[in-house]
Amino acid sequence: MFPPRPDRMDAMAVDEIRANLAAVRARVDAACAAAGRRPDDVRLLPVSKTVAIPALRSAVAAGITTFGENKVQEARLKAEALADLPVSWSVIGHLQTNKAKYVARFASEFQALDSLKVAAALDERLMVEGRSLDVFVQVNTSGEASKYGLPPDEVERFVAELPTFSCLKVRGLMTLAVFTPEEARVRTCFRLLKALRDRLRDVAPAGVALDELSMGMSGDFEWAIAEGASVVRVGQAIFGRRPTADGTYWPGLFPATETVD
Repeated sequence: MFPPRPDRMDAMAVDEIRANLAAVRARVDAACAAAGRRPDDVRLLPVSKTVAIPALRSAVAAGITTFGENKVQEARLKAEALADLPVSWSVIGHLQTNKAKYVARFASEFQALDSLKVAAALDERLMVEGRSLDVFVQVNTSGEASKYGLPPDEVERFVAELPTFSCLKVRGLMTLAVFTPEEARVRTCFRLLKALRDRLRDVAPAGVALDELSMGMSGDFEWAIAEGASVVRVGQAIFGRRPTADGTYWPGLFPATETVD
């Protein structure tokens, strides 16, 4: 299903990553064509959690300039190690307030905002750093207790509070679909997010943009594109099967042996 993780990160690895990336982009293009959409309307976010720093250098050589990371500490170390390269970082995992200062320093995007406390912590640290941060509001569209994200019926009230935080630039909504091979159940999650976004566009306060929908990973991004995704988060289809289970990054969400993006 996913390519094996290469053991060596030399010039051949660059070619392998480039080939995997081209294959994923071809799938994105095909999904867009099937949905009557333009490929330029869908941004591919390569997810590099557990990928070693030498491999990330190979990925940059293969044409990748933005990486998505779940754990702040891992992302921070990688950002420092690759500071000599023109890359940006998207934090896509749950954030604790005590780690907001790190995200404010190195990230260009945060896709898992679901707490006003986190919003306040980020805004305070961003003011210190003299910069702003693109953010997505995370929505729990599956209703699973194991998932982070706001219940759909709380999103409107939450979004109404966000103009208070002047350093946060709201770009859209993000979700993780239910983890199942059942297409109908997965697409229901994506459809719910799009419907919510479409409704909130009419009532969102000034300064809050809800243009983006971040949804879909390696196993389901074609379905997400069909339902309107503008950002798809893809890891394993580019970098190969990771040795660390996704339960390490999303505790309680995936079986201990499963990895999905």
